[in-house]
Amino acid sequence: MIAIISAMPEEMQSLIDNLKIDQTLIKGKRTYYQGLLFETEVVLVFSRWGKVAAAATVTQLLNSFDISDIIFSGVAGGLEPNLNIGDVVIGTGLIQYDMDASPLYPAMEIPLLGKTTFETFDTTKLKQATKLFLNNYSKLFTNKVQKKYGIVNPRLYQGLIVSGDHFVNSMEKINEITSKVPAALCVEMEGAAVAQVCYEYDIPFQIIRIISDKANDNSHIDFPKFANEVAGKYALRILTKYLS
Repeated sequence: MIAIISAMPEEMQSLIDNLKIDQTLIKGKRTYYQGLLFETEVVLVFSRWGKVAAAATVTQLLNSFDISDIIFSGVAGGLEPNLNIGDVVIGTGLIQYDMDASPLYPAMEIPLLGKTTFETFDTTKLKQATKLFLNNYSKLFTNKVQKKYGIVNPRLYQGLIVSGDHFVNSMEKINEITSKVPAALCVEMEGAAVAQVCYEYDIPFQIIRIISDKANDNSHIDFPKFANEVAGKYALRILTKYLS
């Protein structure tokens, strides 16, 4: 059974609307929706924001359901200068940029695990599904929506994603993060925590992030609206192709 997680309900509502729900489970103030999504058995849940919330959610998920692999979908702030709003990042590795147990351990290394980067599972199928979606992007979103959010010819990127318990909205913070992880493409608040739990439970993990802003002083976008009008629909279209 595949589990799909998002941090905000708006990022997941399109998926829930298309789910043939068999049952729901409420645990730890989370609702887990189990059923068929495009004829594939899945569990959907939104984790809430932050690493603790995400780790608690995925741990409960793995202890309550027979999960074969996990996909995290949601928005992120771009760090790489060429990234633009509407671009898609598929993570190949995840790092908790704010983990620092030095001098006992190197900065960003997870104590006792000896790991800084948590690699994701084979992303070939997810990459193919994303490319198919992007090839038809202009047919799926109106010019009004594209203009509203400044989305122009969205592209797919693959690489490092960093996570931390901080909403990044200044160049000062961007420079701090990229000085630690120069190759980081985007920043968010949950992915690396989920990746760590999946590593410890030996569960394949993938993550896909839609760029909602540049993570700088102009990061004033209405995230719930963007998630509902753009990111949630990205997730629906991409995962339709992935699961099919």
